Amino acid sequence: MATVFIKTYGCQMNERDSEQVAQMLIASGHSITRIEDEADIVLLNTCSVRDLAEQKALGKMGMLRAKAGSKPVVFGFLGCMAQSRGAELLREMPQLNLVVGTQKFHKVAEYVGKAHKARIDDVRFSIVDVEEETDSQNTIRDHLNHEEQVSAFVSIMQGCDMRCTFCIVPYTRGSERSRPISEIVDEIKMLVDRGIREVTLLGQIVNLYGRHEFPKLLGVSPFVQLLEAVHQVNGLERIRFTSPHPIGFRKDLIEAFGRLPKLVEHIHLPLQSGSDRILKAMRRTYTSEKYLALVDQIRSRTPAMAITTDIIVGFPGESEGDYQMTRRVIDQVGFDNAFVFKYSKRRNTPAADMEDQVSESLKEERNHDLLQLVNDWSKRRAEPFVGQEAEILCEGPSKTNACRLMGRTRGNKIVVFEGGKHLIGKLFSVRIQRSTGFTLYGEAQN
Repeated sequence: MATVFIKTYGCQMNERDSEQVAQMLIASGHSITRIEDEADIVLLNTCSVRDLAEQKALGKMGMLRAKAGSKPVVFGFLGCMAQSRGAELLREMPQLNLVVGTQKFHKVAEYVGKAHKARIDDVRFSIVDVEEETDSQNTIRDHLNHEEQVSAFVSIMQGCDMRCTFCIVPYTRGSERSRPISEIVDEIKMLVDRGIREVTLLGQIVNLYGRHEFPKLLGVSPFVQLLEAVHQVNGLERIRFTSPHPIGFRKDLIEAFGRLPKLVEHIHLPLQSGSDRILKAMRRTYTSEKYLALVDQIRSRTPAMAITTDIIVGFPGESEGDYQMTRRVIDQVGFDNAFVFKYSKRRNTPAADMEDQVSESLKEERNHDLLQLVNDWSKRRAEPFVGQEAEILCEGPSKTNACRLMGRTRGNKIVVFEGGKHLIGKLFSVRIQRSTGFTLYGEAQN
């Protein structure tokens, strides 16, 4: 059997897919390594949302192939870039063995086995599988819990039907397909039995879950029905979800935060732009006024709600006035944090062919300016925690200092503190002593 190195680029959905691939490989007798030089199999799970992510994956693959030299290593691309580029990747990199798309993750273990045997036998082997597969959403389940993991991602759907003009996801992930509530609940019960205390429900447009497959019941959307079912799982402490779309935030979802205690006070609510003209060009189906009204409704129901967002700068045709509108919306909302992206052309998307493409230098300038504004708001939103106690779920050692522990507040703020391993997986209060904006530091009150 082979030793496999997997590197993941992109979103939480990709991380979840990599976990599933790792589980299937282990079940097939292979082992997973974090040391790339030890690997017989190298798999890069790719992202296509921005050109930079693709270039990083291509550069990494080129470096790994060069380092391997004559060693018989199997190389493969998985995921969104594999789906988007397909056989083109084999033409660009003839030494590749596997190109496996987003609907075929459940086939990776089989293909790895064939490729590894061919390598041992010194036989040339390559396969490209980017075909659509019916019910592929039902193959994304039952991943491993390891290393004292206390939180887990759970994919509840695949694909997207929104067709935003800048986004390649509908082309790489396909149309919306949702898993049955009972299957998702069974997976979460299994995870809780293995020590998981918090789940994050994942979907490209997560709050539109089930809209094509399942009916509303007494005015309650399929997504809120799912939240209610997950909330009943004994032993589960917290529920998160990402990423939603503003149009999917109806009254039943806003009210769910008040009646489902396990549903934490954090919403990631993509804005993308504060300019109505740019939002229309993006095909986002809401205005800045409607977005701000939604934020007011959410905070009226749940005053402690932490709100984070996504913003794109430099979309085609974005004027200085459009950009200033985005800054104003950020100031009006006061986001706890934001992911700011420079617009990147994506093949086969309408925005790639739009006129008035913004220069890279201006994108960079606006990106830098907006990051400063977001950082200022992050500090302002974190400062009130100092001197207060906050409930956290301890996840394990801090990534920056293994001698300390870290956990997250219900609002998804990272808290670092001193403590023993017996605290991992526990809910307790930490008195916050100081803040850097993105990280809080405190003392456990257990």
